[in-house]
Amino acid sequence: MSQTSPGHPVPSDSSEPAQSPALRVAVLGAGTVGTEVLRLIDQQREDLAHRIGARLTVTGIAVRDLTRDRGEHVPADLLTEDASALVRSADLVVEVMGGIEPARTLLLEAMAHGASVVTANKALLAQDGASLYEAADIHGVDLYFEAAVAGAIPLVRPVRESLAGDRIQRVLGIVNGTTNYILDAMTRTGASFDEALASAQELGYAEADPTADVQGHDAAAKASILASLAFHSRVRLSDVHCEGITEVSAQDIAAAGRMGRTIKLLSIVERVEEETGERISARVYPALLPEEHPLSSVSEAYNAVFIEADAAGSLMFYGQGAGGAPTASAILGDVVSAARQRVRGGVGPRESRYAELEQIPLEDLRNAFYVSLTVQDRPGVLAEIAGTLSGNGISISTIHQELLEKPEGEGERALAHIGISTHRALESAMTASLDVFSATSTVLSIDSVLRIEGD
Repeated sequence: MSQTSPGHPVPSDSSEPAQSPALRVAVLGAGTVGTEVLRLIDQQREDLAHRIGARLTVTGIAVRDLTRDRGEHVPADLLTEDASALVRSADLVVEVMGGIEPARTLLLEAMAHGASVVTANKALLAQDGASLYEAADIHGVDLYFEAAVAGAIPLVRPVRESLAGDRIQRVLGIVNGTTNYILDAMTRTGASFDEALASAQELGYAEADPTADVQGHDAAAKASILASLAFHSRVRLSDVHCEGITEVSAQDIAAAGRMGRTIKLLSIVERVEEETGERISARVYPALLPEEHPLSSVSEAYNAVFIEADAAGSLMFYGQGAGGAPTASAILGDVVSAARQRVRGGVGPRESRYAELEQIPLEDLRNAFYVSLTVQDRPGVLAEIAGTLSGNGISISTIHQELLEKPEGEGERALAHIGISTHRALESAMTASLDVFSATSTVLSIDSVLRIEGD
């Protein structure tokens, strides 16, 4: 065990940090983020030593390929393929390798050997954060993960610590820069989804395989983490309802503009008050926001999170949610916090899950909707559609109808496009209505179904 392990405080003299034993830092991964972490540690070495009360010494960098040239900020003599041996001799482990395994095994091994952990691994935290929290408690070490949710934006610490004395009701966030860039490009230029995605890939905002982003999986992992922190309950990735943006069309973007709204991929976690008590919801989907809502103006690849709390009221967090340097900034903040705890012989915040609130199924939620249909243009169609919605307890707010070009061929009926906005109704009621539309010959296609948020 290191001399700086919990239970063995080291006197801190910020004016003479060199007199304190150095803290041994192991870095797992040397990609874009890992390289920036190493650069910041090197460039800010003296400042970090004074802020912490001890120097940071990088003792090794675990990588899969020792032969690859990683630039001046990744010393070749510190590279190793033996990540297990590296974490067993560290005081702090910074994990930026990503993925579930071997990251999970390595972090558990690190904590078992007395190391505190800083990770940006949202997928691991969302899927199996419980095992990491429990290991941190058992071994008396810290687990920090500010960079896992919104890159450089300070969000985890405000929710976990600054708002610990408040009661959070709702978190509404744009937490994926790739999808926000795509939707913003579609709105600004009229591009199709495929065209906007190609632009995002060309600029480096989207991976060659963008599935995790455009299908909403990345945002869902972050929603899981935020819900767990906000509501003091374990919310797993499998608990989060997830829809991506691949079906959002230029027609949807135009319809949003007509209504004075924008379309954003939102991560929503909220407390739902009911007569029998309260439940919580975590979900991700593209939704229509009023243009005057603070999140509507978030452009390009930026992230923003809107929090509603009882005492604090409405809070907005905005900034770069990805990228090497921004993410490394959040990681270094965690490194300083974890290092300070070790120098002083204490531990930071622990997992809070005392509430264990029940999840509310999506079908029990109430939402307003926008439904786009292609229908036969004949008398009675609108009445038929309105009757179906009304029969399921759904009230119409607005209707927009547009005649489409009449198909060629004698006897073919003219077609129309109908866009319907509704008042709030049960998700199950909308599902039932859509089932009826799918079964009738009057409705030729259900082009899109989007929720309306922020009113």
